Amino acid sequence: MSRKAVLGALFLSLAATPVWAQAVPLPTPAPKTTGTVTPAKPARPAQAPTAVQAAPQREAPPAITNPFAALFGDGKPSGPANVTPEQRKVIDRVSNYLSSVQVLTGDFVQVGPDGKRTQGQFYIQKPGKVRFEYEPPSPIELIADGESVVVRDRKLATQDLFPLSQTPLRFLLSSRVDLLKDTNLVAVYADDVFITTVIEEKNGVIGTSRLMIMFSAQDMQLKQWTVTDPQGFDTTIAVYNLNTTKRPDPAMFKIDYTRNIQ
Repeated sequence: MSRKAVLGALFLSLAATPVWAQAVPLPTPAPKTTGTVTPAKPARPAQAPTAVQAAPQREAPPAITNPFAALFGDGKPSGPANVTPEQRKVIDRVSNYLSSVQVLTGDFVQVGPDGKRTQGQFYIQKPGKVRFEYEPPSPIELIADGESVVVRDRKLATQDLFPLSQTPLRFLLSSRVDLLKDTNLVAVYADDVFITTVIEEKNGVIGTSRLMIMFSAQDMQLKQWTVTDPQGFDTTIAVYNLNTTKRPDPAMFKIDYTRNIQ
């Protein structure tokens, strides 16, 4: 997996035409939205994780839930004025959860537009810090230090550097989150299994992208997110074995900027 592919999967590529997107088959894109916050039919629930025999205290990698199922609305403008009291309760619940989680570690499984699965471990420390380590044979790791995002290739000893402020997951790394104020929230749904929110990002250069985030309706744990890039390619990351108390080593989020000096 290339460095640009990893950046596209987690934060969306900053390039106008990502190279990696041209070499994979086009998946089914998300339904087009006209921009309203509205309830909708939920995605099909994922299969319950099964226990791993060799490590019974850890979860098995979860099944990836199909994230797209008629989530968009009726043409009314989005914004607080069009949110029902029931929807506001759901949105506030998500915002409060994201604000309450200041550290988060766990495992992840990523499914790219070509159906390829990769996995690894991730570490989040707010504000602004995240690290994704891909397991071999992938040599890639992604690090954000609060200001920048870098994608490193350990095998080639190279890295690509981008501003954290230009990534659609930046608000997830904020100390406090208000979905209605901080994002362009275009859809929300809650049922007995999942709470699902959809955020749209518009960029005059690269186009419109979408970020769908799914939480457990029972305990509000983050379950997965799906990024749809401006070309319509979908990448889903499911997370599990989550820990909200273990504080990562601050050294894990350090970026060596001298590597980018030519």
